[in-house]
Amino acid sequence: MRPQTTYAEAWAEAHREWGPGPHEDGFGITPQDDVDDQDGFRTWVHRLHARPGAHWWIVEDGRVLGSIALRSPGDPSVPRMGHVGYGIRPSDRGRGVATWALGQVLAHASRIGIDPVLAVCRDDNVGSIATLERYDATLVSTERLGTVRLRHYAISKSHRRPG
Repeated sequence: MRPQTTYAEAWAEAHREWGPGPHEDGFGITPQDDVDDQDGFRTWVHRLHARPGAHWWIVEDGRVLGSIALRSPGDPSVPRMGHVGYGIRPSDRGRGVATWALGQVLAHASRIGIDPVLAVCRDDNVGSIATLERYDATLVSTERLGTVRLRHYAISKSHRRPG
């Protein structure tokens, strides 16, 4: 579902589980966003709707499990961050939530002509690597960014089925 201010408390619960900071992949939080304040949260949600590309929250039984974003091809952050970014709250990892959400976004990307879909994850993120590889993502390159090693993947239209 698209981000909604009516899910403020459910989102805040997920955000608290991650801990402080703008590190939840897929949520589109920047260091300038004040998501802990009601007005700031509302401003942030409206900004997400106004940005190029799309953000979706993964919601089950009223709980926000995570988020996934699809950046438009013209977004200048695509070479660095990829078209797609996602994050699942720690207590809901390992249940196939990211695999399901990525499948939904890959189908949407196909409908709007994004091929291949680029994704970037940390080299130590075993869960994300497994999710991407379930869709036959091809490892294009790796890079070191400070102390972190990143993996750059491409998922072509012909490989968008989970294995």
